[in-house]
Amino acid sequence: MEKTIFGNTEDGKTVFLYTFKNEQGMEMTVSDFGATLTNLWVTDKEGKARDIVLGFPSLKGYEINNEFFFGATVGRNANRVENATFELNGVRYKLNKNEGNNNLHSGPDGYQLRIWEVRAVNELEHSITFALDSVDGDQGFSGELNLEVTYQLQEDAISITYRGNADQETIFNPTNHSYFNLNGHQNGDVLDHVLQLNASKYTPIKAESSIPTGEILTVEDTPMDFRSSKRIGKDIQKDFSQLNYAQGYDHNFVIDQNTGIAARLEGDQSGISMEVSTQLPGVQVYSGNFLNDTPGKNNAFYPPQAGVCFETQAFPNAVNEPKFATPILKKDEEKILKTTYQFMTVN
Repeated sequence: MEKTIFGNTEDGKTVFLYTFKNEQGMEMTVSDFGATLTNLWVTDKEGKARDIVLGFPSLKGYEINNEFFFGATVGRNANRVENATFELNGVRYKLNKNEGNNNLHSGPDGYQLRIWEVRAVNELEHSITFALDSVDGDQGFSGELNLEVTYQLQEDAISITYRGNADQETIFNPTNHSYFNLNGHQNGDVLDHVLQLNASKYTPIKAESSIPTGEILTVEDTPMDFRSSKRIGKDIQKDFSQLNYAQGYDHNFVIDQNTGIAARLEGDQSGISMEVSTQLPGVQVYSGNFLNDTPGKNNAFYPPQAGVCFETQAFPNAVNEPKFATPILKKDEEKILKTTYQFMTVN
């Protein structure tokens, strides 16, 4: 493991990068600022390593300009809460609004903007554990939450494990917000990437708020159907209300729970493919619709659809929707959630 200085925050605190490498040529860099994945190098079909996650060239981007949540650990609650309010055990909780009337990714004081404690490093297992103590009332949520996030670089994969416990019943729905471009972060859009989702249903959204309607609909005979592999861009421009609302894909897909595999993605140029697996019920597939020549690493500019996110999660607005399972963490319970991104190269 190599530890280097990433920079200093606006208030003068030093932030570090931690880099792990394996014998297969993979390399993972994470930061204690936001427990963020900043770089992920994977070998392509020609044996060349490509950095396949979008990111910023300096700490300032992550601290000041990160409206896109590049590589972020999001918590306590991923995705949207309608009207930034919910009820738990008869108590009404008010969160900060940061997307119209919604609370998005837990608001403007998100975990991606905090310096996490490095609790453990295991160089033999290529892993690092970041820890964050979130006090009672933090972001508007109940209970003191103790959260650990462990990144592990495996032989042909990275895994992200979330471990949480709290002294009161609370919401616990963290995720990672990395944008993947398997051709390399600087190589244009992902519209020619081939995607397959293990999802026969999805949760449609309202036009005005991107909040789920509460319905769970079949993907059959719609542009939302990725059960068979197809290009991300194949249907993205179709005149379909759900795509019009989000200007592309930004939807929660209901993972068919027969394999634990949520998604498979293949880069059209690199030959790199990725398989996403999790025990969580949903995955938000976001096709980077609102990127707009956003300045990134290595003097790159990220156009719309420069990357695609796979945010494994409980369903959006589950705290307010009776038809969805609410992501509750009970008092003194420990909950462990894990998502794995596995890679292979095809010629």
